[in-house]
Amino acid sequence: MYLDSCILVKLFVREADSEFFGKLTDGQVLSSSMLAYTEVWSALLAKERAGMITAEYRRRAWAAFQHNVDGETIALAPLSPALFRRAHRLLEQCHPQAPLRSLDALHLATCDQLQEWPFCTTDQRLLAAARLLGFPLATEG
Repeated sequence: MYLDSCILVKLFVREADSEFFGKLTDGQVLSSSMLAYTEVWSALLAKERAGMITAEYRRRAWAAFQHNVDGETIALAPLSPALFRRAHRLLEQCHPQAPLRSLDALHLATCDQLQEWPFCTTDQRLLAAARLLGFPLATEG
């Protein structure tokens, strides 16, 4: 199962749908892009700035995420020149129906390269592009 960064954050910070995604991912092989390493950190800092979590909570959430990455419970795929070329192709395939941001295209390209289905996100741009590309999605049959 491929998780984008927004889903990874839900596994370490309590959000309205965290329980749902916790159950969905329980016992699954989890993968994401190395992009998630910085994206999760950024999201945790943003939540702290917004007053949604404390600095101590952020440190604990980051330590838990890091523990899962180090223990390979969550595998983060490295970025490569081939992955960037794949992302370019996906950007063009989705254009103009599903406009993608560059990092979103890299997440989709990583999932496509790994073939770690289903793709799991709540980001509407990513969902639209994944549907257009015919990716199996976690929350759709």
